[in-house]
Amino acid sequence: MPMSTRELFARMIKCEAGGEGLDGMKAVATTIMNRVHVAYGEYLKIGQGDLRRILEQPRQFTCFMTQIGGVPNPQNIWNTHPEQIHFDVADWALGGNVHSGVIETLWYMNPFSIVCPEYFPYNRTGVQFNRIAQHCFFVPTSLYALT
Repeated sequence: MPMSTRELFARMIKCEAGGEGLDGMKAVATTIMNRVHVAYGEYLKIGQGDLRRILEQPRQFTCFMTQIGGVPNPQNIWNTHPEQIHFDVADWALGGNVHSGVIETLWYMNPFSIVCPEYFPYNRTGVQFNRIAQHCFFVPTSLYALT
């Protein structure tokens, strides 16, 4: 039986930010929902305001990949089983709540370093905005509108 969008979102939250504490999970959930609600660019064209389309967009989330660089990725949404806290964060975000530290962000990444890169993705459509726990968050540059 296919997963509901709510469960898929809860799994994504756990997989992408389960070790980041409540603050980090809410920041990641907000950023994902920002993609759902952005009024221009690639995410509007592809997602059309639909969370599931945003989550399932190819090559966007490592947790949605079963392989990375030809190597199996055991940390994926199919191997991740959300707990109540992950459903609570999903419901919080689905209810329209936002983390104030990432209000306009569209991307996040863990650089596995104390320094965040200035731009992400590397096509310079996002510029570094904030860091919460281990993740760096990025807001769109004017280039994003052209995507």
